[in-house]
Amino acid sequence: MTVSSNGIAKNDGKPTSTFFKSFFSFLITFILMFLSWLVLSGKFEPLLLWLGGISSFLVAYYFYDLLFPALETGYVKIFFRFVQYCPWLIWEIIKANFHLLYLSFHPRMKELIDPHIITFKSNLKSDIAITTLANSITLTPGTITVTADSDGVFKVHAIDRESAEALPGIMLEKVARIFGEEI
Repeated sequence: MTVSSNGIAKNDGKPTSTFFKSFFSFLITFILMFLSWLVLSGKFEPLLLWLGGISSFLVAYYFYDLLFPALETGYVKIFFRFVQYCPWLIWEIIKANFHLLYLSFHPRMKELIDPHIITFKSNLKSDIAITTLANSITLTPGTITVTADSDGVFKVHAIDRESAEALPGIMLEKVARIFGEEI
């Protein structure tokens, strides 16, 4: 469909890309809902599978635009970069857990625990990148994001000096790489 200079729309026979984006958004939402239903229910009887499919279809039909408002090809790249980021984040969480275990059981625990609130500014522009970094920091034991604003200014509480000095570190670089942002 094109619009001529006089403002009248005419159909040139080509399907609109809006339909395909909506359809793929619906399809991905349906698949995610049905897989979630399967995992959470654990039931594979035909009647229950059919009811789960209908429920997933209805949820996807009414709410596909909430989960994926404008499905673009860039989202696929972001998704795969995020999937690559998750194992690294889990490893960092495991390492931080052992660090906290060390701090908690050390005989000089009161000397080693030295809480800090640090402030740093990142060059992250998108809200989703800022939120991902803030959540990644909070998920890592020993650090909690106190505030993160839309300008990329973070205030983070760290339980000791070592945790404070490590911020923002490589985590900022990895989050920026996920969303294709410059540091």
